[in-house]
Amino acid sequence: MKEFMMIFRNEKNDQPKPSPDQMQALVKQWQDWIGGIAAQGKFVSTNALGFEGKTVSADGLITDGPYAEVKEIVGGYIIVKADDLNDAVELSKGCPTLLSGGKVEVRDVMVFN
Repeated sequence: MKEFMMIFRNEKNDQPKPSPDQMQALVKQWQDWIGGIAAQGKFVSTNALGFEGKTVSADGLITDGPYAEVKEIVGGYIIVKADDLNDAVELSKGCPTLLSGGKVEVRDVMVFN
């Protein structure tokens, strides 16, 4: 099996923050989805990404980011094991970010020996 990274992308919106009950329900959706992948023996790791960061350019310029004006936000990722890209894409189909209009980018992880 190969490893694949799923990158979760959402459009920035001005909707109010979810209530504690809504947040708990959202966390459960993520736990259930990731738990389903783990139950298949295909889970490797995951993390959410924070809101603070910097971008380093080839010319040495360092800028703050991610920017508030950026339309699309990368919120986190998961690494899974799958037979091939199509298998990894199938695993992504239950991702809770899709329920809110987000996207899942699925990429193979290159291993250098």
